[in-house]
Amino acid sequence: MPDRTPPSYALLPGAAGSPVILHVPHSAREIPADARAGIVLDDDTLARELDHITDAHTARIAEEAAERAGRRPWRFVNRLSRLVVDPERFPDGREEMTAVGMGAVYTRTTHGEVLRPADTDPGPLVERYFRPYARAMAGAVADRLAATGRAVIVDVHSYPTERLPYELHGDGPRPPVCLGTDAFHTPPWLLAAAREAFAPCGETGLDSPFSGTYVPLEFYGERAEVGALMVEIRRDTYMSEPGGPAGPGLTRLAAALAALVDAVPA
Repeated sequence: MPDRTPPSYALLPGAAGSPVILHVPHSAREIPADARAGIVLDDDTLARELDHITDAHTARIAEEAAERAGRRPWRFVNRLSRLVVDPERFPDGREEMTAVGMGAVYTRTTHGEVLRPADTDPGPLVERYFRPYARAMAGAVADRLAATGRAVIVDVHSYPTERLPYELHGDGPRPPVCLGTDAFHTPPWLLAAAREAFAPCGETGLDSPFSGTYVPLEFYGERAEVGALMVEIRRDTYMSEPGGPAGPGLTRLAAALAALVDAVPA
């Protein structure tokens, strides 16, 4: 019998001529039963962990930005919590976050507590959720390349005001907006456009406390026509922490993200 489980992601169409994909990987809290069964936390503790680990309201920021943009971007949104799988991790030994139990399938929480047993086999979750997500995102990028000759991935994240124990590089600046870059995939014009677009939201920093950006492995380091930038928004600028409601800052950030989308040349 075919698997009728809905996809764990949503590809939301934009303008036919737009090369921009707003990628929102960490905004959801949903955990399917098969993934929940392997998590050792009780429901209350799990809810608190989701408050800390979820990039709350980032899907809404991307949605409002898409509505405001002069040329609607495409959106690729994860429907499941990153506690199921983290689609932005390497699924192998290249992933440095494995050192704190946060590879593609997490075994530790943001505070270093046990989330799953250390001997958990990540394979079933990787095959069920990680690989289909990766293939679909690669397909979305390939589609933009075919339609427009290039693709620009803007990775939409948020991060806590205070450093959490899992952060490997959290001792540097924590500006209102952190821009994560890649030497190959982040062209200078894209970085400059982001600095200008987010200037009304306060200081923008570079690669601190989080660095790099997401590019599907099929294109990573191979196709310069695939541009990418990570936008990390400090949570106190738009919401109550941890896991609370959004505030008026969300509208300002959505407008800034829309300005960045509109700065991408046709």
